[in-house]
Amino acid sequence: MEAFKNILVAVDFNDTIGDLMGYAESIAEKFGSKVWVVHVAEPSPDFTGYEVGPQYIRDLKAEEFREEHRQLQAMSKLFLDQNIEAEALLIQGSTVQTIIEEVKKLNADLLIVGTHKHGFLFNILSENVSLELLKKAEVPFLAIPIEEEK
Repeated sequence: MEAFKNILVAVDFNDTIGDLMGYAESIAEKFGSKVWVVHVAEPSPDFTGYEVGPQYIRDLKAEEFREEHRQLQAMSKLFLDQNIEAEALLIQGSTVQTIIEEVKKLNADLLIVGTHKHGFLFNILSENVSLELLKKAEVPFLAIPIEEEK
């Protein structure tokens, strides 16, 4: 088996991040891997009107992104052993395409994501990020089932 030198963990801000980071930590300890914790934020709308929006809206969005990035950094430190090299990235864009691009850019050897258990009809009618990543990823892929809250 090849060593996983770079592990990319794609996270969303929910309670399951600890589960994903637990798997990443376990693998990183075994192989001496670096863990990249990546969250993809929604892209800016291409068209917001005829004029540029007020500065306070741009400032508010920028502060929201800074806060999300601080949260990502704190989570990676909270859930990962101090001896594991980790870096948190907040990137704006289309979720699937952005993660695939980051896997290539960071030379990730393993992609870890959470997957929700949805029915057939739900998967047909909505974008299933995990399924799309599985189709497009060119590296080993670890999908962690996420328990739905009842």
